Amino acid sequence: MNEPTVEAIHRVLAEIRHPDDEKSVIERGMVSGIVVKGKNVGFALEVPAADAQRLETLRRACEDAVKAMAGVSSCTVVLTAERGPPPEIQARRQQQGQQGQQGQAAPPGVPGIAAIIAVASGKGGVGKSTTAINLACGLRALGLRTGILDADIYGPSLPRMAGLSGRPTTADGKKMQPLEVAGVKVMSMGFLVDEETPMIWRGPMVQSALTQMLNDVAWGELDVLVVDMPPGTGDAQLTMAQKVPLAGAVIVSTPQDIALLDARKAINMFRRVDVPIMGIVENMSYFACPNCGQRTEIFAHGGAKTCADTYNVDFLAEIPLDIAIRETSDGGQPIVVSRPDTPQAAAYMDLARTIRDKLRGPSAAKAFPKIVYA
Repeated sequence: MNEPTVEAIHRVLAEIRHPDDEKSVIERGMVSGIVVKGKNVGFALEVPAADAQRLETLRRACEDAVKAMAGVSSCTVVLTAERGPPPEIQARRQQQGQQGQQGQAAPPGVPGIAAIIAVASGKGGVGKSTTAINLACGLRALGLRTGILDADIYGPSLPRMAGLSGRPTTADGKKMQPLEVAGVKVMSMGFLVDEETPMIWRGPMVQSALTQMLNDVAWGELDVLVVDMPPGTGDAQLTMAQKVPLAGAVIVSTPQDIALLDARKAINMFRRVDVPIMGIVENMSYFACPNCGQRTEIFAHGGAKTCADTYNVDFLAEIPLDIAIRETSDGGQPIVVSRPDTPQAAAYMDLARTIRDKLRGPSAAKAFPKIVYA
């Protein structure tokens, strides 16, 4: 049986009426971010923050209607709402003389962590995790106290890329001690479950797991926490935008058009939730033959640069497609650490310097969405 289409989902939702005026949720423009993965569907309903609890029945009606469609086995609908800071945060900002624009406030950060950045991609297989671990190691080599969080609950890969195994310990029975590679503190769901165990979790469980790995880990004092996001624009991205004030997002893509289509979605998603885009990395940008030195652009070239220009964001780096990067990643020895004098490691170090300099620049308070789960 064919998977449902976005158009068919729109037609079903056009029959779901809002209780206030009998207009459909489609007519009101409430539906956003429809994602179809096989027989699984997910999307958001945008509602005023004050109405979130009242409209829970509407959320369930949308979820049930889509779940009843032919070819759909599960449907997850979340309510998203914009809201201002709680009164205690407003009062504290006034005391500190830091009151921003009315109704705008960043969510509370993680104690001890100065900046959190997300490394993201619109699709899998573009080298995002390799970029994230080498970026983190590069920032550490520049003297920044650095940690990395593997936010890919369904497919954690950082334990293998960092060459780490075993379960985190706890000194007080409350907070887990992160593992370390080359001075970088590392936490991943891969440390807590067997490598071949599938994580068959719904959205709220992913949200809970990410929250715990942010707040129930003894990160200590960090200048920067790099978050290796799962591919796509789903629960993990929304959770990070809700729970912490992200300093920015680094988008990783390969040069070909099909990958850049999804990279554009990632850019638009982060912009929609007011997370600054630090820029785009073009991974697997070209292949240089180790024998003759001839350069071959296997996945085309320059697509990410063009995308960056189109969306008015910075083009951060182009990383080659190279066997040394693949070998060191598979072997659990990030190339920035194991082969620091190579041109490949230099490309990651240049990226790390660019991100370090961006983190030192000014930042403004942003408005973040409140995600309301049933």
